[in-house]
Amino acid sequence: MASPRESNRAPEDESHAASRRIERLSLHLTPMIPLPGDDSYRMEIVTCAGNSKVGRMDVDMESLSVFMRGKHREIQERVFDYFNSRPELQTPVEISMNDHRELCMKQLIGLVREAGIKPFRFVNEDPGKYFAIMEAVGSVDVSLAIKMGVQFSLWGGSVLNLGTKKHRDKFFDGIDNVDYPGCFAMTELHHGSNVQGLQTTATFDLITDEFIINTPNDGAIKWWIGNAAVHGKFATVFAKLVLPTHGSKKTADMGVHAFIVPIRDLKTHKTLPGIEIHDCGTRLLLQLQFDIRCYVSNSVLQSRLKSVFWITNLNNTANANAGINIRLPICYYTTSGEVYTDEEDHDEELVGDVHALSAGLKAYITSYTAKSLSTCREACGGHGYAAVNRFGTLRNDHDIFQTFEGDNTVLLQQVAAYLLKQYKEKFQGGTLALTWNYLRESMNTYLSQPNPVTARWESADICEILKSHIESVILAQFIEAIQRCPNANTQATLKLVCDLYALDRIWNDIGTYRNVDYVAPNKAKAIHKLTEYLCFQVRNVAQELVDAFDLPDHVTRAPIAMQSNAYSQYTQYVGF
Repeated sequence: MASPRESNRAPEDESHAASRRIERLSLHLTPMIPLPGDDSYRMEIVTCAGNSKVGRMDVDMESLSVFMRGKHREIQERVFDYFNSRPELQTPVEISMNDHRELCMKQLIGLVREAGIKPFRFVNEDPGKYFAIMEAVGSVDVSLAIKMGVQFSLWGGSVLNLGTKKHRDKFFDGIDNVDYPGCFAMTELHHGSNVQGLQTTATFDLITDEFIINTPNDGAIKWWIGNAAVHGKFATVFAKLVLPTHGSKKTADMGVHAFIVPIRDLKTHKTLPGIEIHDCGTRLLLQLQFDIRCYVSNSVLQSRLKSVFWITNLNNTANANAGINIRLPICYYTTSGEVYTDEEDHDEELVGDVHALSAGLKAYITSYTAKSLSTCREACGGHGYAAVNRFGTLRNDHDIFQTFEGDNTVLLQQVAAYLLKQYKEKFQGGTLALTWNYLRESMNTYLSQPNPVTARWESADICEILKSHIESVILAQFIEAIQRCPNANTQATLKLVCDLYALDRIWNDIGTYRNVDYVAPNKAKAIHKLTEYLCFQVRNVAQELVDAFDLPDHVTRAPIAMQSNAYSQYTQYVGF
């Protein structure tokens, strides 16, 4: 039973008391990962819509949408408009593997030759625009985005970044207009992430002036080679270069090199002699990529030097076990958060930092996306399982992202190793790389203890630590992006999401924080309460946040996502 004092409390007093409690809870929280030299970013309380006389937050949709869509929206709209004008190129919900392969090729050729959108020239010149095109293409069909990535990023990128001017002059136009569809033949049946363990050989024959590309055993078969099953005409083949010597061994293993190898006739499109291409069998996931095995001969393929191009050495010494030293564009974030590229050689510290950041982001984001897709599908009930609403397609198409271009587990191990290296160097008096500056102060206590690397960090904790590192990078970039936003209303809207992301990530690992006494019990409760409060706030603007991406119905192509006539679209599809 309520006390007389409670029963006589005016509604205004209750509202004021609730606001005061929330304000006190917020005082338990320290600033969320402030930027170097910046203590202006703190958690702030936004008036609860339920207690506000004004009501829910008014969102400036025009400003929010412009900010969310980014500076390359024009070329993305060209992609959307093209496929909207060509309904025969839109991927149906139900399609066979063979038909999907052919459709994706028609889509790519149409995009390049009819729509005049040529992504290849932006790979090095303007990576931001290239990935904006990739994002738009992926909205049309994820498999098309993968085919585009194989053609321009992997096959084309290997020619641009591993080849010389001779190779670029010969192949650029053919790659650009898709006259030269190609593959990136690195992975082998026995060796995926271990490039130095590749077994395919490229032996130079002095007498015939030829390279002999050979698959010595089944373990060396080039496996999961995208674009090779039907359309590929060339392949960048990674193989150990074997050269003749005058010593007792007669040959020397010079390590892994890259070779451009023709695999199909340019006119007849027939597989060239010595090349065998087979499907790997029924796939579990993607219907376009990674269905084939392509290897260079059962025995020996001999091609004249005019056909097989030796394009680069992937080793910094003649030792086959030497570390890889590939001259590739370096992409990293400046303090303003903008991506830029630099083709100049960089020191080992910067290259290592970029590798750790890209590996960690790839592993974290693909895993996070897979979980998000599953959560969204379940939240939609039975409609989430209907093929027409595309959750199943998106989930299946995306699932492979956790494995290809670097297995997530392997990538996380690489980040963990680099994190320990950075920590140890700081402990020994060294400097921290660019993206690790936030650790500078937080490590001081640990550094005062004897050998913190072995005394405090155990292998079971490393994965959680490196995930937290990636989350801190994402959060720092999120904060910087909000601070750059010129519209105050959009800043306030996005700050709700940013604050919720920070607290949700902390709450997700609250057990770890509590076990090491990093978060006191009262602070843990405050985090939980404020997380729930922010969930309420974000829910009120969730529709506006989704609509700000401004994806037209002909791109989403899911009745459940349509603003109007959703049920009529639904029933029409199933034949009512």
